[in-house]
Amino acid sequence: MSGLLVVTAVPVEAEAVRAGLADPTVTVTPVGVGPAVAGAATARLLALAEAAGRPYRAVVSAGIAGGFVGRVPVGGTVLGSHSVAADLGAESPEGFLPIEELGMPPELIGAGSVVPADPEFLATLRTALPAAVVGPILTVGTVTGTAASTAALAARHPSAVAEAMEGYGVAVAAAQAGLPFAELRTVSNPIGPRDRSAWRMREAFAALTAAAAALR
Repeated sequence: MSGLLVVTAVPVEAEAVRAGLADPTVTVTPVGVGPAVAGAATARLLALAEAAGRPYRAVVSAGIAGGFVGRVPVGGTVLGSHSVAADLGAESPEGFLPIEELGMPPELIGAGSVVPADPEFLATLRTALPAAVVGPILTVGTVTGTAASTAALAARHPSAVAEAMEGYGVAVAAAQAGLPFAELRTVSNPIGPRDRSAWRMREAFAALTAAAAALR
């Protein structure tokens, strides 16, 4: 069996993770931006490893994220209790409806809109990263960038700590392979009206490097 597979969206995130690793058996691979490419690429990596007789033992979606103001600070580290497909569902006059509320048979819903982290794996990461904020991490196809959409998202997910674009896709691939999954993010910017001057990429990447020491 191989070690841990860590999936990031872009190479700079992968470099930040590699810079902090203490375990040489951890594989870090950038796979692209968005839940579709992240899920497809992760599934391929897992299938290839299994076919070669060296399956991974667990999967982590890692990288930077936007954080909800008042729930996690810029530069902070978050661990996902759940990875949530925040825009998987339908609009209605009464508001957004998650896919579970659309009346579809369970077999058509698949993983649904929420995939929990593996409890034992998450507990191990929480012990190694005691300062990390734990809560749902939202996966979106469009990054939130207005006050109105931020307020609506925060109201729908009052315990969510961060927003990124890949976690749910990676989580589904791990679940399909029967492997433990966790999501680790560091916060580069507050979720809200798009303002590049408020981004703190250097701090987020430094925090990601520091947090990577927990991945083993």
